[in-house]
Amino acid sequence: MLLWIFSFIFTVGIAYYQRKTGPTYPVTGKTEIAGQTVKYELLRSHGGDDDAEVVIGNVDKSLDGMIKYKRLGTEDEWVSIAMQRDGNNLVGYLPHQPPAGKLMYHVALTNGSESVLLNEEPTVIRFKGDIPVWVLIPHIILMFIAMMMSTRTGLEALARDKNSYLYAWITLVTLFIGGLILGPIVQKYAFGDYWTGVPYGYDLTDNKTLIAFIFWAIAVWRLFRKPENRTWPVVAMVILLLVYLIPHSMFGSQLDYSSGTVVTGK
Repeated sequence: MLLWIFSFIFTVGIAYYQRKTGPTYPVTGKTEIAGQTVKYELLRSHGGDDDAEVVIGNVDKSLDGMIKYKRLGTEDEWVSIAMQRDGNNLVGYLPHQPPAGKLMYHVALTNGSESVLLNEEPTVIRFKGDIPVWVLIPHIILMFIAMMMSTRTGLEALARDKNSYLYAWITLVTLFIGGLILGPIVQKYAFGDYWTGVPYGYDLTDNKTLIAFIFWAIAVWRLFRKPENRTWPVVAMVILLLVYLIPHSMFGSQLDYSSGTVVTGK
């Protein structure tokens, strides 16, 4: 029971780390202007067919907001739009882009005599298609289970217990369904392609999932041949851990505005 509890808590921690360090996690911070502290959260990912809403909450009515944006990887001129007030919030909208299209943007606050830029480095937001919950939720759950079962299988092997082969199979199956079946479906809805890893591209999420699956397939085969084998389950556990330590969506899909095609590895 302690091993199960540890595996669950460990997986929650890894999932939180992966989510927070990924390139789609919002940019957060706070700044001082006109004697008040303003906290902000700037989007780096947006799904669906509508514009991306940028909200700066709980700001004094003496403050105004401005957004400057341009398409990433182009020679476009910067476009400035004024944020609108909605109660205590300032709201602005970044125009919808095709799947994998990216905008870079700044947000500034002013009170007439004073101005402050929230993000010195432009924030990059990537647009994607709407992903149905019927595929997204099972994908997330199965990938979580795969990581938890991977950890539990490695611990089982180290403890020389008898369930390593069974747990290894559960890990392999959940990783296959969650990562190599539902994962490509999610990507198809989001960016228009099922698979952008090798040999078709350099998408890191696809490639690292494939590598982890191969190592777990070897581990299952080695346990089938020799049930007391401890080396391969532990190696496969470490490989999947390293995979999860790589931030999600790194080197993913990006729209090349000049050609209109989606490229990977950026």
